[in-house]
Amino acid sequence: MKQTPESRVPAIQKLTNAVSGRRTTLALHATRVACSLGMLMPGNGKWRAAGNLYLGATTTLLQARHRYGTDGSDQVATQVQAVTGLARLSNSPQVKDALMWYLALQANMSYAASGWTKLAGTKWRDGSALPGVMRTRTYGFERAYRLTRRYPRSSKVLQHGVLAMECLFPVVYLAGGRLTRPMIGAAGSFHVANAFVMGLGRFMTAFPAMHPMVAYTTAPRTFPAVAGRDDRMVRTALALLAGGVAGAAVLATQRRARAVAGWPMSRTVTTRSGNVLQYDTGGRDIPGRPVLVFNHGLASTSEHFAWMVERLAFDSGQPVVTYSRAGYGPSRRVKDAPYSLQESVDDLEDLIRQALPEDRKVVLVGHSLGADLNRRAAERLGDRLAGVVYLDPTHPGQLVRSGKQKKGSELFTDSLKEMARWTKLGCGALMARPRWVDDLPYPYREKVFSLYTDSRLWTAAEREWEVVRREFETFDGELDPVPAPGLVIAAQVTVDIDPEQLLMYHDIARSHQAAGRYGDVTVVERAGHDSILTDARHARTAADLMAAFVEQHCMPPAAADATAPAGGLPAERGKPEKPEKPEKEDERK
Repeated sequence: MKQTPESRVPAIQKLTNAVSGRRTTLALHATRVACSLGMLMPGNGKWRAAGNLYLGATTTLLQARHRYGTDGSDQVATQVQAVTGLARLSNSPQVKDALMWYLALQANMSYAASGWTKLAGTKWRDGSALPGVMRTRTYGFERAYRLTRRYPRSSKVLQHGVLAMECLFPVVYLAGGRLTRPMIGAAGSFHVANAFVMGLGRFMTAFPAMHPMVAYTTAPRTFPAVAGRDDRMVRTALALLAGGVAGAAVLATQRRARAVAGWPMSRTVTTRSGNVLQYDTGGRDIPGRPVLVFNHGLASTSEHFAWMVERLAFDSGQPVVTYSRAGYGPSRRVKDAPYSLQESVDDLEDLIRQALPEDRKVVLVGHSLGADLNRRAAERLGDRLAGVVYLDPTHPGQLVRSGKQKKGSELFTDSLKEMARWTKLGCGALMARPRWVDDLPYPYREKVFSLYTDSRLWTAAEREWEVVRREFETFDGELDPVPAPGLVIAAQVTVDIDPEQLLMYHDIARSHQAAGRYGDVTVVERAGHDSILTDARHARTAADLMAAFVEQHCMPPAAADATAPAGGLPAERGKPEKPEKPEKEDERK
């Protein structure tokens, strides 16, 4: 838990460390039990306000050890305790009403957001969600699962009823409050059922704790108890919402501009399909040395190769080219026809032929899906291809041969659709910054995060994955021989989780051996599928393996001893070139 702290502020970390010891934790729980028993006694004095605030504060403190507060029920309970405590401390009726409205609005958002999120997925609409949940170990209930299978129509009606209750919960403010009791009754029954069927006991007490505030705010002014209710909180909330939407729109516009801007030395080519690809070059123009052309993975960016590019181009002078596929970042997809993988292969071929001299050989370097696209393009390049490097690559048979990949592809499909849908609606402004972004070199972080929150990346990834999944699910052949040296650099975490992946990596190496060329597999210890790029240590290890492969298998004998002349290819993304440093270290495991 200390590896993923609740806060990176040193003062807060010291506080959570102080209260996370065994004795302190037990003492906090004991005092919470005593406070809760006291809160069940009759009375409505200021001490009850102190009790509310104490329970809310200690729930937050205990997150350091128990992670309470990460579930929706804990978040709701903490808010109810804290806001109710503040309302009880205040002597102003207007403040009390504002705080009650706050909790009522939170209740409406909780139900509506949950409902509309479910509605966006196919499983709740087609009626398969409830049986799927009931058969799981964590939330399942065998008897209920059997009932859903025996009465599928009733199960579907029940699911649609839950969707209707959650999505339409804000209608409690219509019809003069006459809908309040039916909606609250339906919501309360929903939580009671979940408590007994799914084991979500805390939800049964947390969410209904907001229902009295909903009843209070929906009651018509003709009721004497609410005749003087202050409803200005609603107008305030709407104004804040409008301001938030406007702010999110400005932020999204800024991020989109940064995502499509490119780098100072970026260039473009127009391919046969009409797509406009943006690419960057780096390193030094060493005669006879092949250019490394990097092809990124699915839902990824060319900036993911930053550590490798800096290691190869800046430290060793190795000439490199990085680019974004059509639809990603600054590269535009203009072609109107349905997407196919051959389109990306053609784009790659056109990029190489237009961006580099005709006599310049290339080594294709690809990560994940980019590696498979490179393998498909290898034959098209003929004598220009000096070698192929696969970074934890995709194998076209992985959905057929690997049960783990097959199962994971279903979740991945749903996730891509959700990301594409919600980022198109502007929700990218709400996305938290992933930690791997801050693992990249500093100059790349803001741009990569802008790309990650932009709908273009997720739309392009969804388009590619739809075709990839369809092709991979029907793959039953052998890999075509690749007439060039090949090196597969695998991530240890990938092959540890699924040993079948290592067998498929050796298949890729054998496809090079079948053409009478060099083919091998090496593993980077402790690296994961993504961290082999984003972690500086793993990325540099892979870069060194790549450099050794180029020197030993991709260089003509006469060029191996050539020295670099002055000038050469522009420095990567406009950065100054660093002096060439010979590297003797061999980190292959």
